[in-house]
Amino acid sequence: MWRHLVAYALLLALGTALLQWLDYRWMVRSHSTGFYLFLVAAGFLALGMVIGMRVLAPRTRPPFDGNPAAVESLGISTRELAVLRELAAGRSNREIADALRISPNTVKTHVARLYEKLGASRRTDAVARARELGIVV
Repeated sequence: MWRHLVAYALLLALGTALLQWLDYRWMVRSHSTGFYLFLVAAGFLALGMVIGMRVLAPRTRPPFDGNPAAVESLGISTRELAVLRELAAGRSNREIADALRISPNTVKTHVARLYEKLGASRRTDAVARARELGIVV
């Protein structure tokens, strides 16, 4: 009984596989142009995606170091550098004082010294000069 059942199942599976194979061959023969165009289009799509991912991938920047050589040559202190970064972020003296936990008068002193060291007369000039030197982003 089991042998007959297994043999019958194998014959049905073989027949189904043969019909599928014949159907596939008929489909490829009757629609060969469309089938080949599909394969070429799929190949170009894959190639375009690979090239696009390599060309348009975001580039990693080297870590920003703040140009320590320029900072040292200008004689900018650590606290003045912190004030300069806050200036570059567009903060007011009061906001800088609150962020660094110093008095607004100390911020004014640091800003005045930064003007002298960077050769600037305004905040925007100081920030622009610091960006040129690579001290701030």
